[in-house]
Amino acid sequence: MALVVLSTAVAGPARAGGPSGDGPLVEITAAVETPSLFDDEAGGDADADDPAIWVNRADESRSRVIGTAKNGGLRVYDLAGREVQAILPPEGGRFNNVDLVTGFGAKQLDYAVVTDRGLDKLRIFRIEASGRLTDVTSADAPLLFSRDQDEVETQATGYGLATYGRYAVVSRRHSTTLGIFRLEERKNSVSYRVTDKLDLPKQFRLSTGATWTPCAEPGEEPQIEGMVVDGESGVLYAAQEDVALWRIRLDRDRFVGVPRIVERVAEFGAPGTFDPATEECVRGEPAPEAGRIRADVEGATIYPTGKRDGYLIVSSQGDSKFYVYDRRTNRPLSSFQVVDGARTDGVQHSDGAAVTSVALPGYPQGLLVLHDGENKPDEGRVSTNFKYVDWRSVNTGGR
Repeated sequence: MALVVLSTAVAGPARAGGPSGDGPLVEITAAVETPSLFDDEAGGDADADDPAIWVNRADESRSRVIGTAKNGGLRVYDLAGREVQAILPPEGGRFNNVDLVTGFGAKQLDYAVVTDRGLDKLRIFRIEASGRLTDVTSADAPLLFSRDQDEVETQATGYGLATYGRYAVVSRRHSTTLGIFRLEERKNSVSYRVTDKLDLPKQFRLSTGATWTPCAEPGEEPQIEGMVVDGESGVLYAAQEDVALWRIRLDRDRFVGVPRIVERVAEFGAPGTFDPATEECVRGEPAPEAGRIRADVEGATIYPTGKRDGYLIVSSQGDSKFYVYDRRTNRPLSSFQVVDGARTDGVQHSDGAAVTSVALPGYPQGLLVLHDGENKPDEGRVSTNFKYVDWRSVNTGGR
């Protein structure tokens, strides 16, 4: 089992407590929120997780936000946050992450690609000009990682997702495995095939000389979920939840080079023991090289300001913060929180994130959409939704 020597990190912010470039924590508010989703029988076991923003180039006012709701399927919202379409998963399905493929196939159409972690498949939805989604997944679409249906039942299945060109990078739940899958157009449907796989490390050599294995439930490895591909630079940013944000080079349908760490989580290197009673890890002190991000490191998205310039935004789920990095250098720039405002409550324990720099009605510098893991008011139930943030709030530091 390979060990990673962490002197190879791209960016090396100091441990939690204020690395250079961090700056003051800025508080901003959301402009709009989507309806509450409830993770119970009455709510259809709907649990918001990951958003994507589809820009309607013919009529920006009819652009859509597409969000996964796990057992609740897929939800489609307009720019006012109103639900305009709900798609239930097939029997046994559970929709986890979503991303977009634009201008694909002979007719140069747009598609939403979704990881179905319940069935270990990708599901592909054609986006009509009206913004309505239609399932066009091939009936013979293969399993992503499992050898057979018995292995699917273990739920070590397709999890995180990021698309680029005609490809999708997919992570495997409870595993360090990443796969690249090529989308393939059929007559009236879309399928896919695997082109490459990569395993991120499970163990790490610390600056102290010790070897560290992240604490997890027995049989589970430190998994990856939040991901984004910078198509201009050919780089995948992958959030290994209890470890770090990684930078991984891509060459069309292959992983290339050595994965490098952008920033480690604040708990990095901390010895831990899994407590089955609480299903939590009891941790000791982290390593000196630990970073600022409070595990889990989650949603990642890129706001472009030029061909290679712009910002990388990453969710620090453990303390409900978001860290902003320079897109070109990965240098840490700033951090922000979404707090309660006049129109919406704040954002807590965020999973997925998506941003566009395209000017949209009401969002002249672009739109940032964030998953809110503790939506309020919650009626005494588990409530989640998506928050819309005007990019001007982030760009001006909330002023």
